[in-house]
Amino acid sequence: MPLSEHEQRLLDQIEQALYAEDPKWANTVRISDPRSHYKRRLVKASVGFALGVVLLMVGAVANQIPLGVAGFVVMLATCLWGLSAWKRMSGFGGEGAATAQNRGRRPQRQGFMERMEERWRRRHDER
Repeated sequence: MPLSEHEQRLLDQIEQALYAEDPKWANTVRISDPRSHYKRRLVKASVGFALGVVLLMVGAVANQIPLGVAGFVVMLATCLWGLSAWKRMSGFGGEGAATAQNRGRRPQRQGFMERMEERWRRRHDER
């Protein structure tokens, strides 16, 4: 649904105020392709994973168990962070991917309450 002229003017005013207040943030938000944001996250997660491997190895060689455990935790956390960014970047598990997959399928089944309401309406229509 398109915005009314008044709503469009308000939106433009808000946008201009945001750009005037913080131009660096506005340039960051202005990026049209969100995949570039997730690519940066993947790079950061890869660097973090490598740092975790180094911490784990240093902990193992120096016989420092807490350092090795910390390295493993860093590896695990950055791996999960990177996988979530990869899933969003490639379209797995996002809202857009779910709607694109369901376009060709039959409509989803109604919920329990919708079925009960439909039965109730049919029952009253039959009388």
